[in-house]
Amino acid sequence: MGQTIAEKIISAHAGRDVKAGELVIAKVDVAAVQDGTGPLTVQEFKKLGKDKLANPERTILFIDHAAPSPRKELSNSHMVLREFSKDYGAVLSDVGEGVCHQRLIETHVNPGEILVGADSHTCTSGALGAFATGMGSTDIAVAMALGKTWLKVPSTFKVEVEGEFQKGVCAKDLILHLIGTIGADGATYRALEFSGSTIEKMSMADRFTIANMAVEAGAKAGLFVTDDKTKAYLRERGREDKFVKIQPDEDAQYERVIKINASELKPTVSCPHTVDNTKTVDELKDVKVNQVFIGTCTNGRIEDLRVAAEILKGRQVNKDTRLLISPASRDVFSMALDEGLIKIFVDAKAAIVTSGCGPCVGVHGGILGDGEVCLATQNRNFQGRMGNTKGFIYLSSPAVAAYSAVKGYIADPREVL
Repeated sequence: MGQTIAEKIISAHAGRDVKAGELVIAKVDVAAVQDGTGPLTVQEFKKLGKDKLANPERTILFIDHAAPSPRKELSNSHMVLREFSKDYGAVLSDVGEGVCHQRLIETHVNPGEILVGADSHTCTSGALGAFATGMGSTDIAVAMALGKTWLKVPSTFKVEVEGEFQKGVCAKDLILHLIGTIGADGATYRALEFSGSTIEKMSMADRFTIANMAVEAGAKAGLFVTDDKTKAYLRERGREDKFVKIQPDEDAQYERVIKINASELKPTVSCPHTVDNTKTVDELKDVKVNQVFIGTCTNGRIEDLRVAAEILKGRQVNKDTRLLISPASRDVFSMALDEGLIKIFVDAKAAIVTSGCGPCVGVHGGILGDGEVCLATQNRNFQGRMGNTKGFIYLSSPAVAAYSAVKGYIADPREVL
């Protein structure tokens, strides 16, 4: 019987052929935490009585959720991670280096590997053909100590996407459409395996966006085959030698096959307070926005900023709307500077925010006021997500976000693209 991508990768790390539903112990290549989950992981690791990490060079500690720190309590948590890094030799990604999931794909994760991270959007690295999944802090502590983890092999939904996107429609619209179709729990503990001609033509940036949001349908992982685009991305990042071909067997067994015609999709928005509460942009009339946020591990890559700049160039943010832009990493920030994108944003009256997670998770740098509406390119819009249970969060693509910042209400970017 053939295997899915998830079954193949886990088999290689379990030392035997496995199938969906089995409980296995598998080798871990990369373990990661961030400053929200990391201090508890450190605490649990020390309880294990281990005097060293199983693989310190591939144990990554990220300070990104409260970066720079807005409170002394969070500063103290950062100190825990910095001291642990020095004491045990783990890799530290400090303030300003970027969002953990962006940094993982830029530098740390390769095709065919298993990444476990104490953050739900760890699944982003699945676009590189890695089995990447989020776990709790205690599970990550064990993985850091032993270099292994236990998990149930997920069954797989195959998502086949064919057709060409309309102008103004992109990968974010596709994944929002999928989540709206199957529900926020529609793929709970499944792997989503993306295929079809539309996926084959996609840039790596678009694939990262889709993999990032797999968990918003409840999925354990979001997986893509590796191809020439994967190899080119690894070459740009200086690790082409890490490329391996990852693909399912032709006779792989899938629990479900979902078919989507990309040419029928429209710009799509998730409405408060769940990601699966989706509507097309032309169904939303006169939804005034107080704040627009472009960035995060979902849509803070250079390709996303280019889309936003195309719309914002020569235009001004609406006088009743504030626009925050946060490049997903220092590398992305540097590219945006070199390409003149930051100048376009500043001229449009946008505020540039340090690379990190602050506004998205509601720690600092963009917390909403009572009753305010934010349109964001992030991945979650739960009540209270941006720091205020009385706020309202809509999710969209960078194109919808940028044009809405200009208009002052949720607007269709196809009007100007």
